[in-house]
Amino acid sequence: MRELYATELEEFESLLQEEGALVDRAIRGALNALARDDLELVAELVAFDDEIDRRYLKIEQGIPSLLARQTPVAGDLRLVLAMLYINLHLERIADYCVTVAKLTKLAHGFPRDAGVLEALEEMGERCREMLSTALEDFRTRDVRNPEALVDMDKSIDRANRKLIDRLVALGSGEPQREWAMRMMLASRCLERIGDHAVDIGEQTAYLVRGQFEEFTDASHETPRPA
Repeated sequence: MRELYATELEEFESLLQEEGALVDRAIRGALNALARDDLELVAELVAFDDEIDRRYLKIEQGIPSLLARQTPVAGDLRLVLAMLYINLHLERIADYCVTVAKLTKLAHGFPRDAGVLEALEEMGERCREMLSTALEDFRTRDVRNPEALVDMDKSIDRANRKLIDRLVALGSGEPQREWAMRMMLASRCLERIGDHAVDIGEQTAYLVRGQFEEFTDASHETPRPA
């Protein structure tokens, strides 16, 4: 019975990593749609979110069922809790990708600024790097260098603030203001994706160390395990 339980835990963890790979594709898709002003890519990304949601729900509903049939030891319980929280963070990252795609649609046809788009691309690639790092640390149970995620997150925060200043100064015409407003929201979405990647790293630290510690003093959207 315990062997079956261990196998199911491994399957959920594999499913979580699979979800993470899909979320990375969603980030890349949102960046491509934004860079190309491509409404077809926007529609594809919105539909693709259903793939992520299906995996999210399989984990969200499957783990409680597993717990109802088994009594986990302390280490397994931390793993289960960490997977539930990481699952939630991945789903929210995917939602931010959809928001960026929808903002691209709303901004379609307005005058665009190449420098702003390049800055958003750089922020997005840094988000992808953060997510990859966080998921790999979870896979390997590695918490030796949490500062790496924090440093990347700080660089995204700085880029977000700098980009907002640029967008504010972009122009006084109505089309420019409309486009700038939507790009501000897109930048904020990318900044929040970085925050969620840090949160995933924190869950790995919780799993390995047995107690929760925030890597930064930034506010978070989700409750924390005791």
